[in-house]
Order: sequence, then structure tokens, then C-alpha cells
Amino acid sequence: MNDLTAWAVLAAAAFVAGVMNSVAGGGTLLTFPALMAVLTPIYGEKMAGAVANATSTVALLPGSLAGTWGYRKEFAAARAFAMRLLPPSLAGGLVGSLLLVQFPQQFTPLVPWLILTAAVLFLLQQPLGRFLARRRERATGGAAGAPPGSVLSLEPLRRVRRRQVAVLVGFQFLVAVYGGYFGAGIGILMLTALGLMGLQNIHQANAVKTLLASVINGVSVVVFVSGRLVDWPFAGGMAVAAILGGYAGARVARRLPAVYARWAVILIGFGLAGYYAWKQLFAGGPS
Repeated sequence: MNDLTAWAVLAAAAFVAGVMNSVAGGGTLLTFPALMAVLTPIYGEKMAGAVANATSTVALLPGSLAGTWGYRKEFAAARAFAMRLLPPSLAGGLVGSLLLVQFPQQFTPLVPWLILTAAVLFLLQQPLGRFLARRRERATGGAAGAPPGSVLSLEPLRRVRRRQVAVLVGFQFLVAVYGGYFGAGIGILMLTALGLMGLQNIHQANAVKTLLASVINGVSVVVFVSGRLVDWPFAGGMAVAAILGGYAGARVARRLPAVYARWAVILIGFGLAGYYAWKQLFAGGPS
């Protein structure tokens, strides 16, 4: 693959990833394999996975930060939830990214399983959404005048038992460790935790989720840069393409049902997991 072709492939992957993140999420499942294909001849099989993961995180971070700013009004009403989950997000993101930096050569053998995990999470997104919707209905008790999915107050957070909050904070820490190490699918896990904590408004939940994802990715970027795992020439160009894709995706999201994009992510994820597993099992076969 010549330089021009490599740039074109990565720019296209980043642009489509930006669109996907705006519509349904899952952009990492596009940027990561594209970077793997380009970086493997440069860094070798053992290091390419870690460098691809770090570079993908850097490339997609600006779009995540832009999303956080876009949700600033919704975040103001859900600040208590974010403050509760901010410390475990910082700590978990730090632990996960340090694991990648300290053991970069152990990352590539885990790639099929990490991608499979992300694909399964996207597959479970709708069942989890239906579960949380039923829980919202029970929580509001069908109160008259309450719009669907609205938050009447932050009382649910105060009523949650301390033990349950501790479990959910611990869960967020584990999500952040996974996010710092790889990251695809963490949004779904966080939305589930927020729903169980009592945050019933989906827009406010998305605001908190986007902020926490930015925190996890931001910590990871600092660690990846310090560990010299980022391929900056590719990361910079991909970041620009991802921002443009995110803007285009915001417009597409108004016209295209998210279910199409979500199923595209699921099929890509399962296909990539199978491909990388096949490569590892039959290393002597074609790449």
C-alpha cells in the first residue's frame, strides 16, 4: 500500500467513523482495522495493534470533545450523576491506558476478543434500551403530564442504597479500564449504568456519557502520547476527517434511522472479530 492509498483509506475510515459516532456510535470499529492494515508493515505484527489503538483514540478525541460541548445544557441538569462517576472514570481510564503502554505486544492477541466484545455490546443495545425504558415507566409511575423519558427530579439518585451506588461506581471503574485499553462500546455500558442509577432522561444520560467518555479518552491520550504510541502524521489527518464526518453525521442523523447504522456496526464488528481470529489461528494463511 503506497502512501497516497494509505492516507486515502485512513481519511475515509475516519470520516465514516465520525458519521457513525454521530448516528449510532462504533467509529472505533472502522478506524482501528484501517490503521492496523496501514501500520502493520511499519511497526510489525506485535506493535501495530497498540499503535493503531492509540492513534485511533487520538484521532477520535476531538469529535468526542465537540459532542461534550454540544450537550452542555443537558449536562447542567445531570451534574450530580457525572460528579459521582468522574473519579472512577479518571482512575479506570488511567489504569487501562497504562496497561496498553506497559504491555503493548500483548494487545494484538486480544484484538479479536476486544472487537467481539464491542460487537456484542452493540447487538445488546436495543434489548438494554427496552429494559431501561420499562424501568423509566415504573420509576415515573405513569405520572400525568410527564413526557416520556423525562426526569422529574434527582431524587432517584438519593434513594439508591449506598451499596448499590458502590457497585455502580465499581462498574464504571471497570468500564473505564476497558475504555482506556480499547474503548469501543463503552457508551452502551455507561448508559445502562446511568439508567440503573436513576437518570431517566435519555438526553441527559447521553450528556453524562459523552463527558465521561471524553474524560476516559483524554486521560488515555495523555498516557499514549507519553508512551510514544501515537503515529502523529496519521492521527492529525484522521482527526480532521473525523470532525468533518461528525458534522455530516449530525445532518444525516436527522434523516437516516440509526438502526441502519447500528446494524452496519454490528456486522462489521463480528466480521472483523472473525477475520482477526482466523489470522491468529492460521498465521501462515493469507492476510
